[in-house]
Amino acid sequence: MVTHRGAREQVPDTTDLAELRAAAAACVGCELYRDATQTVFGDGPADADAVLVGEQPGDQEDRSGEPFVGPAGRLLDRALEDAGIERERVYVTNAVKHFKYDLRGKRRIHKKPSRSEILACRPWLAAEIAAVEPALVVCLGATAAQSVLGSDFRLSQHRGEVLEAQDFPARVTATWHPSAVLRAPDRDAAYAALVVDLRVAAAQLRQAD
Repeated sequence: MVTHRGAREQVPDTTDLAELRAAAAACVGCELYRDATQTVFGDGPADADAVLVGEQPGDQEDRSGEPFVGPAGRLLDRALEDAGIERERVYVTNAVKHFKYDLRGKRRIHKKPSRSEILACRPWLAAEIAAVEPALVVCLGATAAQSVLGSDFRLSQHRGEVLEAQDFPARVTATWHPSAVLRAPDRDAAYAALVVDLRVAAAQLRQAD
């Protein structure tokens, strides 16, 4: 029986994103790799202005191997444009790199990762942020925010604020995950709130130039 102790021992000592991606493809740091199709590592320029962190890949991301290519990703692209952030200048990734789901018939239904799974995958996220050296980390949703800012962080209380992260060099802000916007009873209001928060991020990036 394999003992899973998290990804720390599997993360190479490098700031080369291609090397990190290749190493992450073989990650067995937690049990999620068993049922997922593949590791879904981050994507974007190595000198990105911002790193956007979601929770975990969804069904389409798991199949394609790329983050934010499903409906939530398309909504995020639109929100970034409306907020004045160039999509080509951001690096997108997830706190957890494997798709966790429940099987209902033939459908794979998203299941929230556990705290231990988030912590197991955190070394990959830390390595990505260290490699990119962004001016700002934007956490999309509570899981991503707690991975970066700690388990005590409450998105409902601190959404849109710009904060310092103890273990990461960049400043951090947090907002709703695009998938939460898609599920919201009032989608227009939720989308508007997401754009407002991303405009805060855009202002921070302008100040960093």
